[in-house]
Amino acid sequence: MTEPPNALPATDVNPTAADESTFPAVSAGAVFGSSTTPSTAASTGPSTGPSTGPISGVGLDVPGTAVAVGAHPDDVEFWCGATLARWAAAGAVVHVVICTDGSKGTWDAHADTAALAERRAIEARAAAARLGTTGEVVLLGNVDGELVADRATTERVAFHLRRLRPDVVLGHDPWKRYRLHPDHRAAGFLTVDGVVTARDPHFFPQQGVAAHRPSELLLFEADEANHAEPGDPQWLDHKIGSLLTHESQLETTHFYRVGAPADRAAARAAFADDERRKMAEAGRPFGLALAEVFHRMSGM
Repeated sequence: MTEPPNALPATDVNPTAADESTFPAVSAGAVFGSSTTPSTAASTGPSTGPSTGPISGVGLDVPGTAVAVGAHPDDVEFWCGATLARWAAAGAVVHVVICTDGSKGTWDAHADTAALAERRAIEARAAAARLGTTGEVVLLGNVDGELVADRATTERVAFHLRRLRPDVVLGHDPWKRYRLHPDHRAAGFLTVDGVVTARDPHFFPQQGVAAHRPSELLLFEADEANHAEPGDPQWLDHKIGSLLTHESQLETTHFYRVGAPADRAAARAAFADDERRKMAEAGRPFGLALAEVFHRMSGM
């Protein structure tokens, strides 16, 4: 098996370990988690094209394997953390692929961004463990804010999809209108382009890994949501707990402000209430009390 350019071999690390003193140093392109032997099974037959449209339904069958692709550490937890926690508890092997190092994830102009990137990698592994996942956390290591959906990076995403062989892939919707963050757009295109190039054997044949065709693609941050995965308070709690594990973000995307005094207990409670409200609003059109919603594409 040949890794694509700039990717390092898989490292055997227990992703459920949360003792930070045992975490190895992080370098670009590192892969954390138990090593996986690629399947040599051939890709399934040709497809007439993905199925997409209005409301597609509520709740997929629990997949055997799922891969969630996020732009930054914590994106996956924000958009599909409850779903991944529920699937993991039901026996799914859940892997997380993170495209950037998160090194710009602070409003502190004097922050040590290299140290922040290492800290965010530690947090990402701890957050995956908090969700209950047993798969790998794959860090592609691209610089935060500079992610590009180019051929080289697409090849790396395709490689991991072929290697991990998911039934379901989750990622950002690259077609969401009025999106500000360029990394979210790029990560979305890397996900959909990675699915296409992973499934077709004449893309990147030098990888030496059999082509793989997922059954389902769920795009979060969806411009047009047509599918909901049901949540309940148990999985919402897992989601919130995993988000709070990203402690470096408590002064940015979560709820604190740099230099501003805060009642941290009250702020955490308000943050949890806001996540609960967002899942309730998402589920309402689908008749669900709590949900995470996606644009579902099937039959790739």
